[in-house]
Parts: sequence; C-alpha cells; structure tokens
Amino acid sequence: MFIAIVSLKGGVGKTTTAIHLSTYLHTDKPTLLIDADPNRSALVWAREDNLPFIVASQAGSATFVPKHSHIITDMKARPEEDDLLDLAKGNDLIIIPTTPNHLDLDATIKAVNFFKKHNVNNYKILLTKVDSRTTNSKTAKQFLIRENIPLFKTEIPLLIAFERASQNGKTVKDYHDSRGKQAWKQYESVGKEIINL
Repeated sequence: MFIAIVSLKGGVGKTTTAIHLSTYLHTDKPTLLIDADPNRSALVWAREDNLPFIVASQAGSATFVPKHSHIITDMKARPEEDDLLDLAKGNDLIIIPTTPNHLDLDATIKAVNFFKKHNVNNYKILLTKVDSRTTNSKTAKQFLIRENIPLFKTEIPLLIAFERASQNGKTVKDYHDSRGKQAWKQYESVGKEIINL
C-alpha cells in the first residue's frame, strides 16, 4: 500500500502521523517511510535507530521500495498543485492531518476543494492534536461530516507523550505509562482503519 501524508500547513502532526502509522503498518508487513520534507523531520526522528522500520530520504529510497509492502511518504508542507495531483495518482491513500483549529481546518478545506475539483477521492482527513478540554474537535467533526468529507473515526489527542517520543527518537508505543498507551492506542486504531479500507 502506498500512502502519502500531506498538509497545506505545518504544525498539524504530519511527521508524528507518518512515524506512528509506519510503526503500526510495520506490524502487518515490512514498511518504509520516505522523508520527502526538506526539514527532514522523520530522518531526524530516526537518528537514534530506535524505530522498527526504515526511514529513507526521497533520493535514497529507490533501493528500499521493492523490499517493502507498505510505503509511507511524509511530504513537505504546502506542496505545489502539480505535486498534489501526482500524489493522488501515485498513492492508494492520501492522509491529510489537521488540528480542529480554525486556521488549520481552513487549509485542509483548501486541499479538499482542490482534490474535488480534480475528481480525486482517495484522501481522508485525520483530526490531530485534539484537546479534550475544548469543543473544537466536536465542531470540526460535525462540519466535516456535514460536508461529506472523508474522515477517520479515530482522533489523535493532544498529549505531551508525542513530543517526548520525538525528542528521544522513539514512538509512544515504547512508553508503557498510561499516556503512552493512550497515545499509541489511537494510532493503532487509525492503522486498523487503514488496513480495513
């Protein structure tokens, strides 16, 4: 399965999503994460060699692709329109992470409108950094459902565990405290939704 993680705005959990979904999908079949973001965030995350799957740059990924069943690409933020169309043609699924924040959601809707305009329908929205203390998530979810925009059932919570994991080159799955388990359970659920598509 070829999956691209795309966002028209930074700071929405794109790399966090790429790392954790790669971790889950690797439990199913060999998974490669391609870091196509100039910031190289996934490669920085993988520096400590604690991840169970291979992370490669876009330029260095060619030899790894044939050996892997799942290929996830962490795209650069704000890709060009031509890149978005290429992604739609070259991937089985495009995941667009977004926080429930109004500005992030607005950028997500722009991506959705672009895809609709070009009859692209292999995308799905993932709500990330959901703060359980606010109603933003509920409002965003209702809006997306009302607009018939494909949406994962699972939401990713706003938890410090994700920041701690990235700082230590690990995933939240590696932390056995309650917050690590809660964080991992959510990405595990998203992974199951993907496998069942």
